[in-house]
Amino acid sequence: MTAYRTYIDAFHDRAAEAPGRDALVLLDERDGRLTPEHITYGDLAARVRTLAGRLRAHAAPGDRVLVLHSSRRLFATAFLACLHAGAVAVPVAPPGGRGHHDERVAGIVKDAAAACVLTEAAHAADVSQLLARTGFGEVTCLLTDAAPAAPAAPEPPAAAPAPDDVAYLQYTSGSTREPRGVMVSHRSLLANLEAIRTALGTGPASRFGGWLPLHHDMGLVGQLLHPLWLGTTTVMLSPQSFVKKPFHWLDAVSRYRLTVSGAPDFAYDLCLRRINDSQIASLDLTCWRTAVDGGEPVDPAVLAAFARRFAPAGLDPRALTPAYGLAEATLMVSGGPVDGGPDPAGGQPAVSCGAPASVEVRIVDPRTGAEVPAGRTGEIWVRGDSVAPGYWRRPAETAETFGARLGDQGGYLRTGDLGTLDRHGLLRVTGRIKDMIVVAGRNLYPQDVERTVQQVSGLFGPASVFAVPGARERVVVVQELRARGHYDIDLASLAASVEARIGEEHEVRTGGLLFVRPGTVRRTTSGKVERAAMRRMFLRGELSPLHQRVDGEVERLLTAGGGT
Repeated sequence: MTAYRTYIDAFHDRAAEAPGRDALVLLDERDGRLTPEHITYGDLAARVRTLAGRLRAHAAPGDRVLVLHSSRRLFATAFLACLHAGAVAVPVAPPGGRGHHDERVAGIVKDAAAACVLTEAAHAADVSQLLARTGFGEVTCLLTDAAPAAPAAPEPPAAAPAPDDVAYLQYTSGSTREPRGVMVSHRSLLANLEAIRTALGTGPASRFGGWLPLHHDMGLVGQLLHPLWLGTTTVMLSPQSFVKKPFHWLDAVSRYRLTVSGAPDFAYDLCLRRINDSQIASLDLTCWRTAVDGGEPVDPAVLAAFARRFAPAGLDPRALTPAYGLAEATLMVSGGPVDGGPDPAGGQPAVSCGAPASVEVRIVDPRTGAEVPAGRTGEIWVRGDSVAPGYWRRPAETAETFGARLGDQGGYLRTGDLGTLDRHGLLRVTGRIKDMIVVAGRNLYPQDVERTVQQVSGLFGPASVFAVPGARERVVVVQELRARGHYDIDLASLAASVEARIGEEHEVRTGGLLFVRPGTVRRTTSGKVERAAMRRMFLRGELSPLHQRVDGEVERLLTAGGGT
């Protein structure tokens, strides 16, 4: 599996070997049930070649092409067509009618200098209008579903991409206005796919599936590209189907005999709360050999409860597989079975995320740059072929993040995450030194939320947004009210407006909202908000709010002493 120079070479070989085999089984909800659409390798390969031929009229090899689809069939076709045509695919979330999303897409179009956008007829008007009103009306919008379905004559990918050429840009880093695209090369992608195969024991006999969004690295690499690389089948339902009815996910595992399926930790918790006894009785989960839990901090209590709850359906608790990764390392850094042990450095439970997956992992004191002994907490540094070359058009940030050195050894990726390696070489992730917040498997940037809050009222001064610990991170907003502005208004109503706006724009519920007096929000001498300092003040009860609302979990944290 490692002899290929590029991913698209491997895909076309799989299609040639078994053109009649199902590549994709797409489940769409009709009358409360999921009905399948089967797409074979031969059919998918023909669609890819046809679209690649159309794409070449609008994008040269090396040009960046946005892939913006809600249809999983069209996303797969468009992404692979980019690789076939020698273009650089740039997956982004489909339109959602939110200003935050529009601004982010515009930021990506600008940063990537996109030549073209591949989308579908259902989104064409929205995408064209978005490009026009954000100053990118000259960018071509090409409809993937307008391509004829008739098979095209076989042809090699254009310009014969080299292993170190960029296959796609994964925009999971940076704020809305200044997004950072991770450059994933063909070499990095193929190395990570091999690492996943080795770590999880996957192969052509494995059956994959799930509901993860394909513009997210966990869905793109783990749920789409890995099974196609192996030449096996992936069964996919939409994220909306899962959120509406979590039972659909486990029903798909049971009905289609999936052996590998994963999701962020919140999804397992949602299944615990919203799947009833009669639904469990209809499931047969004996086939589920690898249930990956990754994309956000893993709660050991959720894993234990999930194992107990679904044991009557035949779930083997050994199937539960915590994993750790990040887009800067393509996807997986480590993965392995649950051991349930405590974090040796801090006394707080921290699930083992297994051994490093074909990469070198070091734990380093982020202040001194020195490696720490086994069992001690430090920043997780990673080195290996799975690590991406860097950030698109950001040489200074690439050098800082991807060029760390330990003694005379260079090329380490600084993840910004904290963890330990125990004496057995197993990785435990214990926290984060970045401002970035992970909610429901998504990266949330404090500055984006702060800007959203600013738009609610002219009475608002500076704000600080940060996360507080718990079974899952909770978002807290501290917002200054301008002098004399708070006397004649309904603060409870204003708070409700702020929380509603955050929910609409970022799809997250706040764990706490505080209105405070001018001068409360701490800043550095250069004017940057000191979020870590604000978080400490909040947890220690050192803030004096004019109005405060915190949910039960955050209230318990404060009562217990703040978790600091």
